[in-house]
Amino acid sequence: MASIRNRNEGGGGRGERPLIGYYGDDFTGSTDVLEALFRQGLRTVLFLDPPEEGTLSGIGPKAKFADLDAFGVAGVGRSLSPEEMERELPPIFDRLKQADPVIVHYKICSTFDSSPGTGSIGKAAELGRSRFGGRFVPLLAGVPYLGRYTVFGHHFAASPDGEVHRLDRHPTMSRHPATPMDESDLRKHLAKQTALNASLMDIAALDAVPEVAGDRLEKMIAEENPDLVLFDVLDERRLAVAGELIWREARRQGGGLFVIGSSGVEYALGAAWRASGRLPPSSAASGSSISAKPVDRLLVVSGSCSPATAKQIAEAEEDGFVAIRVPACELIRPGSAEETRARLLAKAKASLDEGCSVILYSARGPDDPSIGELRRTLAELGLRPEDSSRLLGAELGGLARALAVSAGLSRILIAGGDTSGYVARALGIYALECRQTLAPGVPLCRAYSEDEALDGLELVLKGGQVGGERFFQRAKRGGGEIR
Repeated sequence: MASIRNRNEGGGGRGERPLIGYYGDDFTGSTDVLEALFRQGLRTVLFLDPPEEGTLSGIGPKAKFADLDAFGVAGVGRSLSPEEMERELPPIFDRLKQADPVIVHYKICSTFDSSPGTGSIGKAAELGRSRFGGRFVPLLAGVPYLGRYTVFGHHFAASPDGEVHRLDRHPTMSRHPATPMDESDLRKHLAKQTALNASLMDIAALDAVPEVAGDRLEKMIAEENPDLVLFDVLDERRLAVAGELIWREARRQGGGLFVIGSSGVEYALGAAWRASGRLPPSSAASGSSISAKPVDRLLVVSGSCSPATAKQIAEAEEDGFVAIRVPACELIRPGSAEETRARLLAKAKASLDEGCSVILYSARGPDDPSIGELRRTLAELGLRPEDSSRLLGAELGGLARALAVSAGLSRILIAGGDTSGYVARALGIYALECRQTLAPGVPLCRAYSEDEALDGLELVLKGGQVGGERFFQRAKRGGGEIR
């Protein structure tokens, strides 16, 4: 993909600078932005750790990344406590600031899942505001492309069957095991996490040309002096207006504007850039026409407890995938971990050698008894419920790496946003670049690794709720029609 890297934007005066540098608060959320920027026609690479100095400027062994239009850093902020966020985020924010992008995006889930104790968006806002300054922090969660909408401050999300639910009545998010959403008013939800005050640019204020909407924004800033400004998102037209207002604020600030939001931020900015002629009109779906080749065997690694993923496992099993339950409790107990690991590897390797696709899964839906068993085991070991993602993700990643090498796999699907970052790290890769969109919010990526056996591995990264019931079959075929 050709780079259209930004030059002298935002009043910074440097020769070249990235348009966007972002931190994803979970792994599939990070790849969601990767896909969004890919669809805008922007060359973007997602790093698993902050890129070393020189990587983005073409110095050193990773000079192949010198022409990036945008870059990201995959994180685990959504699973961290506020105290852990205070240790994790400032060094990453400093690295993003050093790279001097026009916009610094703290990427959150489009379903806004967070709580005062876990993945606090309010704490991220406080840390980002103290590092980057600015008149206010734009906050945008809606993504029409993914069926996410904010209307008069209340958030709505489509379920896998396409029906749109208010967030506190969503069949999955209202029952999320870590961050159940019991409030649809995003400002009220944030008020439980931070003392920063938030104002709202609602759909009525955005129902105007950017100049008029901009005047309304300035009036609100003068009267309310907000720390955060939440932008409603109902449709693509208002999304484009919000994108133009955010872009103007970045230019006004001279770059380094700290923004919080879903991948709707990238879609909003892309619409503004196309309207201004920075991007060609055809760039909005530039990656969607590329087709990856089918693979003979697919390994699926699932740490998701979403009902959507449970249906996908069942559908794939009916089509001949071998589904192997991962006994999480046995894997995290020191006394049984080694034997359990060896047993799982032997069983999965045998099925792969027979030409079968394999699913390694830890749960089938939110009511799976294994979820409660894992929590009790964690408590017995003196660990917190939040530690499950780290422990299970590392184990799943180790299994995936061993199978990829021993069975000569070329494609792996990882399901579940909370565990996928840990899975990818254990796989031994350091960066990803999007090659194709398989479904909204689901990219197929090329992996970069120092290990020749893993460099070039294709990863399909799927949040728990996304993709149709036969998505695993689609991923195996490379995006072709499933019959």
